[in-house]
Amino acid sequence: MQPKGLDPRTFNSHIMPSYFFVAVSNQENLKLCKRYALAGFTSNINGAWAFSEIEAGDYISFLYGARAHNLYQVVHKEAIKNAEHLPPWKPLTFKESGKTYHFPFRLYLRQVRTFEEPIVRAEFSYIVENLLLRGGYRKTHFQADLTTLQNVSQMGEVFNGEAEALEMPPYETFTPMFVRSRKVSPPYILPFREVILQALVRRYLMKEVNLKALFNNLFIYYSNYVNIFCNI
Repeated sequence: MQPKGLDPRTFNSHIMPSYFFVAVSNQENLKLCKRYALAGFTSNINGAWAFSEIEAGDYISFLYGARAHNLYQVVHKEAIKNAEHLPPWKPLTFKESGKTYHFPFRLYLRQVRTFEEPIVRAEFSYIVENLLLRGGYRKTHFQADLTTLQNVSQMGEVFNGEAEALEMPPYETFTPMFVRSRKVSPPYILPFREVILQALVRRYLMKEVNLKALFNNLFIYYSNYVNIFCNI
């Protein structure tokens, strides 16, 4: 069954959508995210990881104060140069490390449903049991399953309005680079981590043609192995 209010073209494509909970750092940022239907990730490896993993066509909800906020579909995304000088979010300083981050990695969203629900609800059990208990609230995002997406597609009300347009001065975009060298320059050049590789591999295998090719190659490898073993 197709979730109500979700774009049918997404479910008819060769790539099934993913569903993510995006953690928001404070209430002011949450208000800005909702106001402009915009998600932003910090200028470090965690922000780049979330940006690499979430693609256009995926669905997200905001997570703040142990509550899930609204359902959105990702329309497109971009990484913005010199984002520390651009709206809507102010740079964020973490008390523990003293480091300050801005929000260059951005997702532009289309709101699908309006709701504000506690994640202790049974419908969010996948997130609570499999993700939050492992990663805690320090993670930038959490991937849920399609059953959770089906559940939230019944919550709240269908959103028929439009988000407020964010007025932006002229800006340039960039593509983040990942290197194995210690010479990094976040957010433009970042350390290559296992989570980045996992995100790229997962996205690659979500394409039906690539997944079929993998299984075909595995079958050929397994068949050759059996033939060699049987002929010993």
